[in-house]
Amino acid sequence: MPLALARKYRPRRFADVAVQTHVATTLRSAIEHDRVAQAYLFCGPRGTGKTTLARVLAMALNCEKRRPDREPCGDCPSCDRIWAGSASLDVVEIDAASNRGVDDARDLRERAMYAPTGDDRYKVYIIDEAHMLTKEAWNALLKIIEEPPPRVVFVFATTEPQKIANQAAPILSRVQRFDLRRMSPHDVRERLITVLAAEQVTAEPDALVMLARAADGSMRDALSLTDQVLSLGTGAVTAQLVRETLGLVHDDEILGLLTVIAERRAGDVFTEVARLSDHGADFGLLLAGVTDALRGELAIALGAGLMDLSERMRGALEAAKGRFSPPDLLRMLHLVVELEPHFRRSAQQQLLFETILVRFALLDRTVDLEDVLRGLPAGGGALERPRPPIARVAEARPTAMLADAPPAAGPPMEPVELNRLAGRWDDVVEAVRASGRGLVASSLAEATPHAVANGVVTIHVASEALQAAIDSGAESILTAMRTLFTGIQRVVTSRTEPAAAPVRAAGHVGQAGAGKRMTEADVTASRVAMLRKGAPLLDAAFDTLDLRLVD
Repeated sequence: MPLALARKYRPRRFADVAVQTHVATTLRSAIEHDRVAQAYLFCGPRGTGKTTLARVLAMALNCEKRRPDREPCGDCPSCDRIWAGSASLDVVEIDAASNRGVDDARDLRERAMYAPTGDDRYKVYIIDEAHMLTKEAWNALLKIIEEPPPRVVFVFATTEPQKIANQAAPILSRVQRFDLRRMSPHDVRERLITVLAAEQVTAEPDALVMLARAADGSMRDALSLTDQVLSLGTGAVTAQLVRETLGLVHDDEILGLLTVIAERRAGDVFTEVARLSDHGADFGLLLAGVTDALRGELAIALGAGLMDLSERMRGALEAAKGRFSPPDLLRMLHLVVELEPHFRRSAQQQLLFETILVRFALLDRTVDLEDVLRGLPAGGGALERPRPPIARVAEARPTAMLADAPPAAGPPMEPVELNRLAGRWDDVVEAVRASGRGLVASSLAEATPHAVANGVVTIHVASEALQAAIDSGAESILTAMRTLFTGIQRVVTSRTEPAAAPVRAAGHVGQAGAGKRMTEADVTASRVAMLRKGAPLLDAAFDTLDLRLVD
């Protein structure tokens, strides 16, 4: 029975280990200078060579030919047994996923006490999936890892080193840790060229690109996928054969979706996605394909080197250069990043995929933030987020701010009243800001006037931090209020959360328990009015683009 490619082409020497030369060189040097550690921890994604390096290390320590460069010969009986994973008295591989308990660890500890079969040999214990060991198992191994018997080496391999750090932090100080790199598509492709040449199989460049991308940084996965393709076809490995075998989406389908987006045909998104769904397309692969294409468009737009794309995709993206601006491409890629964690777990992937494509197609309806900022008044403060009314009653904690301050001189002013104060609250904030108290003004913008009674103005705050900031600017706030209203004797802050707290708006604001309580729609309408008043460009954008306030 022929060996799978992933086994047949497993490296037998340190020099054959692809990409992980930083680990291979260090291990070979340690053997050459007789500085082998008692324990190693190999970390890295799946299929990057952790177990392979552990076996090559064991082969080098126990090779019967003892080459001067301390590379294993790969041909002697000892190397053959270790390389194939066969039974060996001196090299033991343990799967921690199925041998993870404290009893298994104690058994390993007792076996390690026996000497190797020869004076020039090492006992090597390779523990795969080491993060699966229980905390009790790690505790049982702790002492022997720190002070092992002579000529005993432990090698732990894991894809999740953070779990070991959480369960057995003392272990990390007793091992030498090596982090293996994820293999790039270029490295995977080069290795596939070598393997297929040895197998006397020709392959199209686009087919190698697809296999390298599908492997996702794992050389073992790349060889396994290549095996799968070879088992279903004869002769050359073609792009069409790879696409049919792995269920990949044709580049033309991805380019068609990008055309729909570029032409702003949002309604056609549903037709195109439904057609792909009827043909059994995988929406995860579709999203990945669209993302890779957008990333390629961004690279082309910025004049960067092209990523690993097929010739068909590369040529089409270069021909369509300029249909998306770099800022738009960045926004689309950012939306994908936000969506991806939810997409993987969702049972409604088609709906999510349709939604994000529609958002891409409607991207021209958005307003550039820089344009909005340029339209804001000079010295304007940050836009504040409206808060919905609070319907929970909490303990009141008022704080007196300043009493009996002299009224400010100025033109005729209105008597203070809650509705009037709420309607001119932004003027109060700006007056405080103009006095040089920017932090106090920003905090005041997050507060709301709550009540006015007998000359006492009560300001509601949502947190202790806001309360402290507003209290620190008491004099400036009272002075600002007195430039607009008469009859203010005192100002207090309160963290009360009343059942019907009034909400500040540009129009009418009722007293607690009196008048109509404002709805969320009222708050939104008030906020839109305030934004339009403060930014002429944004005001025009609301009418021209039919904008609505989402958050």
